[in-house]
Amino acid sequence: MSTRTNSHQLSECVEELLAPGGPLPIVTAGRPVLRGVAEPYDGQLDDALLQRFVAALRTTMLDAPGVGLAAPQVGVPLSIAVVEDRARGPREALEARGRTPLPFRVLLNPSYEPEGDTLAAFFEGCLSVPGWQAVVARHARVRLRGQDEHGQAVDEVFTGWPARIVQHETDHLNGTLYLDVAQPRSLSTNEAVAELWSQPTPGTAARELGFPVP
Repeated sequence: MSTRTNSHQLSECVEELLAPGGPLPIVTAGRPVLRGVAEPYDGQLDDALLQRFVAALRTTMLDAPGVGLAAPQVGVPLSIAVVEDRARGPREALEARGRTPLPFRVLLNPSYEPEGDTLAAFFEGCLSVPGWQAVVARHARVRLRGQDEHGQAVDEVFTGWPARIVQHETDHLNGTLYLDVAQPRSLSTNEAVAELWSQPTPGTAARELGFPVP
């Protein structure tokens, strides 16, 4: 299949997805699109369609609500993600997690590498795995490279919770779900997390459920 054919099919797919308006349907675990490596973005959508698609991703992310969304999560296998976190919640939890506001960003073809060896472990969820959370140890500081929606280079260091968000979304573009890198024994329903494991750090959950944290 030629690149031109791929671009045409992707454009048609996105146009069809956007046609109803409003938030887009989120693809959940078990669908192959979440397990493939997304195609690098190289202008497959014209500028106007890309702008509309990005706006729809943001609407969908905020409506869910979430702090990030990758194109494969709405069934589009392109290396595009959006992130935004207004960092609301109890001060103690925000400080423990290094959760600071992350302004809205569009990431095209993102990749990251760790800066240092420090890991941070916290409960994490995913819009494509609704109803569940698990503890994931992620790099506390990463360098992210890629492009923005205008094709301008992104080369930026993220720390704390923003670093977790960009790792989570970039992983989606490589076919990885957070469950692949989570502590299996930490898997809990949202209700269990709210009732039992709402402490700022997962230390209590680690002791009671029997899993290690760094």
